[in-house]
Amino acid sequence: MKALEDKILKEGEVYPGNVLKVGSFLNHCIDVPFMCECGKEFFRLFDGCGVNKILTVEASGIAVAVLTAQYFGCPAVFAKKAKTSNIADDVYSAPVKSYTHNCINQVMIEKKYLNPGDKVLVIDDFLAHGEALTGLFKLIEDAGAEVVGAGIVIEKAFQDGGKDLRKRGFRIESLARISGMDAETGSISFIN
Repeated sequence: MKALEDKILKEGEVYPGNVLKVGSFLNHCIDVPFMCECGKEFFRLFDGCGVNKILTVEASGIAVAVLTAQYFGCPAVFAKKAKTSNIADDVYSAPVKSYTHNCINQVMIEKKYLNPGDKVLVIDDFLAHGEALTGLFKLIEDAGAEVVGAGIVIEKAFQDGGKDLRKRGFRIESLARISGMDAETGSISFIN
């Protein structure tokens, strides 16, 4: 998605350790009209696949998942990273390593929100190592639902997550695929 690549080049900041900060439009301050365009593109890519649920993990994926769900006319569900007093005990759960926070979260979804026969599209802001998607795919499979695929706003294609998941047979559609970044120069290159 050329408009997304242009926005990343204009507003993105590259930090040491292959960190791309896009807080001005994606995961701190949400550019709602722009994220709606991303949601519309995910709908175009996965239209006709029978999607009846959108799934993401809190927190940064929620906005784009909700804005995508509006085009599919279905609910957006998000896996929580911590058990709170308002979550039932009957949950699907999976461990997910967060490289950003350097910890492992036990993500969970109440079983009533993910059902056998659901056709689930996972939407997330970033794909790097593939840990979040692997955990979400496990939740879907544990529920007896079907993984339709994953829509990713920004994929760090120079890391192995997307490649490994595609080798395992999952459909991954990324709106921008970064081939490299340099914190010293701030340069970002894309796979076209």
